[in-house]
Amino acid sequence: MATFPPKLKVAFGANERLQKLKEAFNEKYGEPALFYACAPGRVNLIGEHIDYCGYAVLPMAIEQNILAAVSVNKSQEIRLANTDNKYKDYRVSVENIIIDRENPQWQYYFLCGVKGIQEQLNLASLVGMQCVVDGTIPASSGLSSSSALVCCAGLVTMEANQKSLSKVALAETCARCERYIGTEGGGMDQSISFLAEKGTAKLIEFNPLRATDVKLPDGAVFVIANCCVEMNKAATSHFNIRVVECRIATKILAKSRGLEWSRLQKLGELQTELGVSLEKMLELLEEVLHPEPYSREEICKTLGITAEQLCDSILSVNTQHVTHFQLYQRAKHVYGEAARVLQFKGVCDSDPADAIVQLGTLMNESHASCRDLYECSCPELDQLVDICLQAGAVGSRLTGAGWGGCTVSMVPSEKTASFLRTVREQFYMVDAHRAALEKQSLFVTKPGGGATIFIEG
Repeated sequence: MATFPPKLKVAFGANERLQKLKEAFNEKYGEPALFYACAPGRVNLIGEHIDYCGYAVLPMAIEQNILAAVSVNKSQEIRLANTDNKYKDYRVSVENIIIDRENPQWQYYFLCGVKGIQEQLNLASLVGMQCVVDGTIPASSGLSSSSALVCCAGLVTMEANQKSLSKVALAETCARCERYIGTEGGGMDQSISFLAEKGTAKLIEFNPLRATDVKLPDGAVFVIANCCVEMNKAATSHFNIRVVECRIATKILAKSRGLEWSRLQKLGELQTELGVSLEKMLELLEEVLHPEPYSREEICKTLGITAEQLCDSILSVNTQHVTHFQLYQRAKHVYGEAARVLQFKGVCDSDPADAIVQLGTLMNESHASCRDLYECSCPELDQLVDICLQAGAVGSRLTGAGWGGCTVSMVPSEKTASFLRTVREQFYMVDAHRAALEKQSLFVTKPGGGATIFIEG
């Protein structure tokens, strides 16, 4: 795997989308673009809501991506435009980049990437830029459109300022800087966007960040289907509540074993500290945590802290209002899901005769855990998963943060056409809103490549 993002010369005449973006940039700014940058979306095959707990995940990049045309200017301004008219033009001085966490608009995701690279490279001043952005990842669909925009902006900022960072450094920087907009994610989305390679899924591990090829079995395809319920994780507290619940569970479990709990933040760190298996961690949580919700008072009493310390040191900005926390359920999901990721990779590596059936079973178990223990599904997702299984999928599950967005289904190759027809008829055609979105909502996907810089030539 190359260490740095590739820089490719491309004949635009053979690429209709690049040609249209080139023309849109010329029309907008009256000059040609200097270069183009692309960052893909992703589908997570298994390993939901565990990257921010320190555990490995198993995504692949998809063909849908964020593409930006860019030139530099001497005006000390960043000027942004989007080929989709619903996203308004934006301009800001490079000396006054402010990200409004209370209003997670598209331009603020872009500015997360800009600001993150500026801080990573210790740049006293940034060059001005003109950008036109074009995206084919459905927004708020669980396919990482927002993180792909952050990654594309990071890559653009690096190149425009004539600097060089490795794929790993870019991924880690873009994972950190998305927190400017209030999302406490774990780094999966940014890592696969930079580290993906065409033709293979990846096991993404953290601390240190590394990616291992995972060859998916022959004889099956992966189909993405959007339930058409949008969920912007930065605009709600659902996502960060789960992060905080896992953090509190970590601390209570750590204290029960006499560890210095205040410095431990992640369930994965706790397992490393104890030096035991995932099975032993599941036994520990059964012993220590109770299934009933924990009140603030019970958490404070258990940890021996004040309500103020809970708010200041453990809760995040947008979880200060939460009064009860589901610690047992969240930890049980995380440890179970972490085990399923390793089992999934093990099946892919050993490639037994019934690999497709085994992988499908793991995907189904993952969705049940997301639905019942992590409570990040929704009725439309559950309905879509059921239809996909009835239509011939061996496994189907929500992918991404959940509460809306997409499912990913593993379908035997010979059943692909009938599967698509059945899902189209039973889920999309019965609803006018879904029917209008069907062409961009239901598609077969293959592992795509990572973030790239293009130059016309």
